[in-house]
Amino acid sequence: MNNYLKKAILVGFAYFTAITGLQSQSKKLKKDSPKKVREFFVASLIKIGDPVLDALSKNQLKKLMPVEKSPGAWDKRTHVTYLEAFGRTLSGMAPWLELGSDETPEGKLRAKYIDLARKSIHNATDPNSLDFMNFVNDRQPLVDAAFFAQALLRSPKQLWEPLDAVTKENVIRALKSTRTIEPYHSNWLLFAGMIEAAIIKFDKDPDTNRLNYALSEHKKWYLGDGTYGDGPDFHWDYYNSFVIHPMQLDILTVLKETNNDYKADYDIELKRARRYAAIQERLISPDGTYPPIGRSLAYRFGAFQLLSQIALWKELPKEVAPAQVRSALYAMIHNQIQVKGTFDKNGWLQVGLYGHQNNIGEGYISTGSLYLCSEAFLVLGLPETDPFWSDAYEPWTQKKIWSGQQIPIDHAEK
Repeated sequence: MNNYLKKAILVGFAYFTAITGLQSQSKKLKKDSPKKVREFFVASLIKIGDPVLDALSKNQLKKLMPVEKSPGAWDKRTHVTYLEAFGRTLSGMAPWLELGSDETPEGKLRAKYIDLARKSIHNATDPNSLDFMNFVNDRQPLVDAAFFAQALLRSPKQLWEPLDAVTKENVIRALKSTRTIEPYHSNWLLFAGMIEAAIIKFDKDPDTNRLNYALSEHKKWYLGDGTYGDGPDFHWDYYNSFVIHPMQLDILTVLKETNNDYKADYDIELKRARRYAAIQERLISPDGTYPPIGRSLAYRFGAFQLLSQIALWKELPKEVAPAQVRSALYAMIHNQIQVKGTFDKNGWLQVGLYGHQNNIGEGYISTGSLYLCSEAFLVLGLPETDPFWSDAYEPWTQKKIWSGQQIPIDHAEK
């Protein structure tokens, strides 16, 4: 037997073993109660976010957070990675925090992380703080200031209103300072728009040109069937979910609150987002895996932010039951978060899609970038009494069809 054939057999055996393991795990997860599933989601979000918020709340993020880079890293990334970790973690955690504290074990956990988040906001935006973030050097801070702004919009009662006047002033100053950064002619326009939406919500004197240009260009880039180009061109990747739909939804939500002229745009975008969310649900395999397509795969299950957001908003298409989305997200997140190498020995995320795979990180990827995975947990903003969390297990679309069950016919939308 030649070496090539031996290697082929070994690779095939490894693949078969991995798939068989995932299939077996998927069957076991089916038996978990809705209560246990929510507990897993909460524990997973905390496992991801605790190192970031605990360190930052103590002004020790720059001291404690490792900075892993990809082989082709553009630079050291230390000037941008900390704001990435902070803004992205908070954006995903915000809806859960917005539920507020109560006397339940989960409610007490929320109280802890609400406190850590507020302290972190203060330290990240205080110019005299050891962990004061870079909001102006290079272009990348525009991205993560936008995720920070998105967090504030998603949790105004817990993350904005209780802040003292000085911290609020520091936050607005930091957000406005990013106006010196010119966004690329792509999904980046929405980062500028998101920041201006937060300024509309929490302050005054927004730059409406930056905001309206982001929305008008994306109208031109709509390609049909729930999908936008990333700029004028179509890309096979997950940026419709990482950025394009969620940020348009959050921006237009703010705008329609103050100007009813935006309601039609909001309704159109919501319809498109619902269609894209339906497609995302169908992408999740019976084993809880999904196609490794396009760039930024190191964001892991953050690729399904939009599906989580549409479920949070109770806007799932009628043929997609909330429980099947919960079950699909559970299988997917469980696959990736449990595998060895996802975290280092101190609990920080490591570059990879399934475990530690440093080579898949693009030049802009570093440790802080990875925290976009927290966006998959937006559904924790629904209380545990909601049908999403209380209904019995239900198989998702691929789980149904590949076990011989019937599924609804899929239709494209304009």
